Amino acid sequence: MKKIRIFLPKHLPVSAKNSTFAADFELNLPIMEYLSVIQFAEKYGISERTARNYCAAGKIDGAFLTGKTWNIPADADLPKKGKKKLSPLLTRLREEKDSKLKGGIYHRTQIDLTYNSNYIEGSRLTKEQTRYIFETNTLGVTTEDTSVDDIMETVNHFRCIDYIIDHAMDKITEAHIKTLHAILKTNTSDSRKQWFAVGDYKRLPNEVGGQETVAPKDVHRHMKALLDDYNALKQVTLDDILNFHVSFERIHPFQDGNGRVGRLLLFWQCLQSGQVPFIITEDLRLFYYRGIQNWGQTNGYLRDTCLTAQDHYKVLLDYFKVL
Repeated sequence: MKKIRIFLPKHLPVSAKNSTFAADFELNLPIMEYLSVIQFAEKYGISERTARNYCAAGKIDGAFLTGKTWNIPADADLPKKGKKKLSPLLTRLREEKDSKLKGGIYHRTQIDLTYNSNYIEGSRLTKEQTRYIFETNTLGVTTEDTSVDDIMETVNHFRCIDYIIDHAMDKITEAHIKTLHAILKTNTSDSRKQWFAVGDYKRLPNEVGGQETVAPKDVHRHMKALLDDYNALKQVTLDDILNFHVSFERIHPFQDGNGRVGRLLLFWQCLQSGQVPFIITEDLRLFYYRGIQNWGQTNGYLRDTCLTAQDHYKVLLDYFKVL
């Protein structure tokens, strides 16, 4: 405790016992202790940037600036984050998924997204076969050239979409992305190859469209930087999502399955940010590839393609009355 001497001004009344115009007395007051941004960040295990943003936004009671330095009360609590409100679409997807409702927006999204994303990568299953697998868990009529991998990756893709719906509001991390790859490639022929890393980054160099990609030893560093930049965004726009997608595809972090994982992440990011999701259909495939190739020079190619795909999905939202 610190003793502080206070002098009362003349116009304030004093006791009869002390008739002088200035009375002096001692008060015992506690000394307030303060933490720096660095100390506060270390205390709660958050980044210095986050701590500084909390102060600037007025979310920490009693914090004040001295020059350019924040002073934070030592007993200040970490601001509580309010839960983000779920979009009507995500709410509906979760309800229909959990209730196993057939014929709704969840059902349609599973079939359309899975069929088209697999088709782009060379799957020979038809849309009707994809629908039959989802609805009955059997293949139905097959032909001699039906690939077991096509079947497995279709079933696994359904599971990836379920995973995204369950975790849509979680911060996207490297662990999440690796989990999507592990689900997608489980029980495929790739999973039986010693050099193929299921659910982990590539071990051998690869290329896409004749273009070099990031070397295996550098993948983690590039992915961490990509996710750090994306997760630091306060407001995510469509261009932010597309920039992430192109960067992901150029890194090409996995030995195989990069296109499908990348498009699954597009779906995740749209649900999380409240953007209308979009599905790259067969008629948009070449425009989609052109857009990726030219991103950074002519961003309108990919943006316009995805806006067209969004318009197609908006028709479904209107039909299923997802407001």
